[in-house]
Amino acid sequence: MRRPARILTIAAAALLALAPVLAEARPGGRASSGSRGARTYQAPPPTNTAPNQARPFERTQTEAARPAAPQAAPGALRPQGAQGGFFGRNPFLAGLLGGGLLGLMLGGGFLSGGFAGLLGVMLQLALIAGLVLLLMAVLRRRAQPAPAGMARTMEGGAPRLGGSAGAAAAPVSIAQADYAAFEALLRDVNAAWSARDLSALSRLATPEMVGYFRDDYAALDARGWRNETRDVRLEQGDLAETWREGAREYATVAMRFSLVDVTRETATGRVTEGDPERRDVATELWTFVRVPGGPWQLSAIQQTG
Repeated sequence: MRRPARILTIAAAALLALAPVLAEARPGGRASSGSRGARTYQAPPPTNTAPNQARPFERTQTEAARPAAPQAAPGALRPQGAQGGFFGRNPFLAGLLGGGLLGLMLGGGFLSGGFAGLLGVMLQLALIAGLVLLLMAVLRRRAQPAPAGMARTMEGGAPRLGGSAGAAAAPVSIAQADYAAFEALLRDVNAAWSARDLSALSRLATPEMVGYFRDDYAALDARGWRNETRDVRLEQGDLAETWREGAREYATVAMRFSLVDVTRETATGRVTEGDPERRDVATELWTFVRVPGGPWQLSAIQQTG
């Protein structure tokens, strides 16, 4: 084996060995996982806490919406009897313009018909100029940007959304108790994750998210590793958006938090990633779902930037 090929093979093997550590540690696997209902494929609005756009979901059970039926391509065959365009509806003008141009190409010239020919030339030139001006006006209208939606404002701690996103569903009123619940879920999910308590995670998260937690545990176990997070502190958070879908209410919250995040070898306790004496800082978008009057549950975790 040539030296460059050997180096590439060793590097690929090293990346495969390290990939589970980088991809599976911390709740959610440091990936965008879960579902945001009908807005799964729509990025949450930016906030002060998370100004960068969220990463699309790498793991989700929500199917993408089917594309609309394609429209007929330009130049497609038309039904018999259909008239196409301005000249199709005005054959006399088309013949007049084509005749003048044809006369020029054959050497007769525009003025071969005397005074009548001169009038024909003037009419044709006026028609050409009018068509050019009409085309320019159409192009200018198409080039103008569409008017933007209303600016997003905050009222009473809940966003009022403008444009198509806000028109899809009325926002959900979020009270101080809800913010306290979001912060508690951040801590409780991490505690249950570190304790490998699937029963607690089933109360705190949707079945879809619990399934991803199981997958991440299995991937860590296959390498003989265990991830633990502790001393989770919410440093900053704000509401990105809320909405209703049928009997469910959704809220997406941007959260910047610090924690101790360490992955160890299960058998020896040797640290494979992280530092038990150092705090890491992460910014994620967590989406919560509930039925009115019920407790919030974690529905999705999205990475930013």
